[in-house]
Amino acid sequence: MTNPPRINVLGVGISTLTLDSAVESVVQSLAEGRQGYVTVTGVHGVSECQSDSELRRIHNESMLTTPDGMPLTWMGRLQGVSRQQMDRVYGPDLMLRIFERGEKEGLRHYFFGGNDGVAELLKEKLTERFPKAQIVGTHTPPFRPLTEDEEIQLVEELNRLQPHCLWVGLSTPKQERFMAGFLQRYGSTTLQSPRLAAPLVMFGVGAAFDFHAGLVPQAPAWMQRAGLEWFFRLLKEPRRLWRRYLKNNPLFLARVALQLTGLRKYELPIELPAQAEGLQPVGFEAGE
Repeated sequence: MTNPPRINVLGVGISTLTLDSAVESVVQSLAEGRQGYVTVTGVHGVSECQSDSELRRIHNESMLTTPDGMPLTWMGRLQGVSRQQMDRVYGPDLMLRIFERGEKEGLRHYFFGGNDGVAELLKEKLTERFPKAQIVGTHTPPFRPLTEDEEIQLVEELNRLQPHCLWVGLSTPKQERFMAGFLQRYGSTTLQSPRLAAPLVMFGVGAAFDFHAGLVPQAPAWMQRAGLEWFFRLLKEPRRLWRRYLKNNPLFLARVALQLTGLRKYELPIELPAQAEGLQPVGFEAGE
């Protein structure tokens, strides 16, 4: 698989994708027996990267970094990428589309994250929506980093259940750090044991757990397309989100203005490696 090219948004490489091409990239990666992680990135994620070089590296070394917010797709237009090549790839929508495709392809899913009971509720709701979906496991982690023993137990469970898609709902930037670190420590390239033995794509989808479990309402489609989802979420959760949006949004606009006018350079790595290695496909081939 050839990874799609990326545009430069404040030094973060955002993959030039549509929802359709994102799904195809994931399916093809699994058919080729690869391991990797997908960061679903909007203004908040890009803004967090400005003060955290390690987080920026994690985004730039992903299998895919999708344009979760409309401002990132608008940056694509300004850099000469058409809507046919790049459109919003919203985490909750990507999740539904992969579940839909997964019913045909036989994909297996595992949920990791959420508050107590959310992953199980999500499993119930998505099983109702996709009766043929194979949800092979759920895990609600503690509100702290996993211990080494807990990580090893998770690796062993994943090797036993062999999900193709590991959905991570820990919020940004915690979920991105978890995916990259977990794959670095236990992926196919590590020399230690145990290690992940099967093809696997990890997705950091954050709020999609609460949305699809029916716990938090989503913004209307017209607000999403207008780039106003942040305003809808602010109205719903002002005490939690006001600092994020009232700080990050103006700073993002100011930084983008500096990048577009050339007053400040935001460099991308010369090469953007995919966090993936070839494995033998396990019980799955594209197009089956």
